[in-house]
Amino acid sequence: MGFLVSIKGKVTKNLRKLPENVRTKFDALAVVLREHGPTGPHAWQNYSKLSETEYHCHLGYHYAACWRHEKGTITIEVYYVGSREDAPY
Repeated sequence: MGFLVSIKGKVTKNLRKLPENVRTKFDALAVVLREHGPTGPHAWQNYSKLSETEYHCHLGYHYAACWRHEKGTITIEVYYVGSREDAPY
């Protein structure tokens, strides 16, 4: 069974502004999240669990992605993609 990956509107808007290689890495991350769930990218650069429901990883030296997953659901919400310096963690 796969997971549903929900991407917030602000994330979609921010993705358009990022370099193509970062967008490509995010697309790969979204596939991993759909297929393997919120802990799927455990081998990704700087992957970590931020709280009981929130996770993050780096998409390169300057960029990060954050997502949340409530236990017992199949929905993963990506709530941030952008600069590491501005990341909400």
